[in-house]
Amino acid sequence: MLAQRAFERPSVLDGSGGTLYAPLFVDGAWSAASNGATLEVRNPADGTVLGTLAAATAADVDRAVQAAAGAFEAGVWRDAGAQERARVLNRFADLFESELEGFFALETRNNGRPVGETRAQIGRLPSFYRYNAALALTARSALIPIEGPYLHYTQRVPLGVAALLSSFNHPLMILSKSLAPALATGNSVVIKPSEQTPYTTVRLVELLAEAGVPRGVVNLVNGAGAEAGAALAAHPALKKIVFTGGTDVGRSIGAAAARNLALTTLELGGKGAVIVFDDMPLQRAVDGAAFAAFIAAGQTCVCGARVLVQRSMFERFSVAFVEKVRAIRVGDPADPRTQLGPVISARSRTRILDMVQRARDAGAVVLTGGGTPAGAPAGGYYLEPTVIAGVDPAAEIAQDEVFGPVTVLMPFDDERDAIRIANNTRFGLAASLWTIDVARAHRVASRLSFGMVWVNDHHRLDPASPWGGFKDSGVGRETGTESFDAFTEPRAVTVNTSGETIDWYGTEPPQRLN
Repeated sequence: MLAQRAFERPSVLDGSGGTLYAPLFVDGAWSAASNGATLEVRNPADGTVLGTLAAATAADVDRAVQAAAGAFEAGVWRDAGAQERARVLNRFADLFESELEGFFALETRNNGRPVGETRAQIGRLPSFYRYNAALALTARSALIPIEGPYLHYTQRVPLGVAALLSSFNHPLMILSKSLAPALATGNSVVIKPSEQTPYTTVRLVELLAEAGVPRGVVNLVNGAGAEAGAALAAHPALKKIVFTGGTDVGRSIGAAAARNLALTTLELGGKGAVIVFDDMPLQRAVDGAAFAAFIAAGQTCVCGARVLVQRSMFERFSVAFVEKVRAIRVGDPADPRTQLGPVISARSRTRILDMVQRARDAGAVVLTGGGTPAGAPAGGYYLEPTVIAGVDPAAEIAQDEVFGPVTVLMPFDDERDAIRIANNTRFGLAASLWTIDVARAHRVASRLSFGMVWVNDHHRLDPASPWGGFKDSGVGRETGTESFDAFTEPRAVTVNTSGETIDWYGTEPPQRLN
């Protein structure tokens, strides 16, 4: 009865009223935490309590992993065959698509992104499951010629139990990037959403069960990262861990995984660079940089946190960019007219404001923003979109991840200087460059130390394109065939086709083993 009470429509899916509750889902059943503990979830738009979630204990996490491992060993999903798994995933994509409006409203209510942004992002996610279903149907083994009378081929087999730990900023998108290939390749999963944004994941799990994913294959543990997340990452039965979040936490997860010889995909911090050359039409450059810097209130690892502009157009660009940023409409994320919503929590807002103040103290100039907006909804965690100039490229505000609506303007002289400044960071997730010179675009892109480079665009995502970074931005890739393959491991099969067996211990041993 818990699941029916918790998710009775329309209180959850249409974003209207009602206290929400996110339980655990283990071995096909909804439950509270074993000790009954819960955590509050606040609405970032007004600071009120949105609902609660079950706070899973280490014992609850162990139960979920054991359920996933039992389902994998039983072969209920692993051995179902690619055709059956594809049918279920396509059925799920249809169910997901039929409820998109509810997902839009609920995710906006939970994480504070403007509903227009939420609609654009979540609306694409059913295609991630269809894409991976297609990969499952079209996957082929490799036939490898080797010396001697042998048929040698490989089979890709699922890993086992994968833990998927997602972040608050894009709850469903971040989860879907790995959940789709994990299921398409026959693995079992334990999902741990952010404790700040659990609700849309709960509904997603319900739809997976409705689509026909067998009991125990998909499990959900809600709770605090320090308890439930840490217990999950350290579990010895895991074969793979996927995590999106901060670099320091990613290091600890990587260390825990290494102790258990589990594979990892870690999408961590970023300090994205937007590089604008002086041949780019001014308004296109301004519009692109504004999108890069302030989409999702800057709460994305690929945001344009540093805008590098060629010195010959720096002044003109700065004036137009500040004018553009000042016109961004900050407000209630449920209002379709809103262009910038709140950050996720009061703690995040304080941290961001403190970073801006330290930049001021170090001599930086705040061209616009830098505070809380007048007229924003009371109680919400709103910040003005902020542009800072006069920054040393080695300063904290130019090096460390802000994860908020703050960007830094810096001039550069030429290609060499732009590449030097852009690469001068411990991160290497994403960058964009803006130029109408085709040769320059390819030349500069090839010298940027980032896992993703966009030309005359920013923050483009597709299920077929690998997503991930270099350096402290993590390891591994999400999406694309790279992610699909990474949820499997190859088995090499060698068949002796000669009809004979070597008599190694005969009177005349062979001269060669093969």
